[in-house]
Amino acid sequence: VVSSLSERKFVMGVLSDAFLGLPGGIGTMDGLFEAWSWFQLGLHKKPSGLLNFQGYYDPLVQFLDLAVSEGFQRPRHRAALLVGTEIESLLDQLMAASKEAPAT
Repeated sequence: VVSSLSERKFVMGVLSDAFLGLPGGIGTMDGLFEAWSWFQLGLHKKPSGLLNFQGYYDPLVQFLDLAVSEGFQRPRHRAALLVGTEIESLLDQLMAASKEAPAT
């Protein structure tokens, strides 16, 4: 039990080995993007993934790729968000990436 959403996300971040965004709304994006931004800032080396089930996140993935091509995001940071359409293979990728990441 925690007293705020910020504290909840922090505790989940500490206890997690990886982060996975499923199809959802603003709360899903908030949590995933915060975890992913922590990676970008070097606060952890835990992988993040996005399940693009039935193309749900196609527009978001296109936007993220545009951010790279327009110079607003570094390619290595974009590559740190794994995107997959099948949960099993995405989980395998996240597990492999979490084993490769040094402890933080």
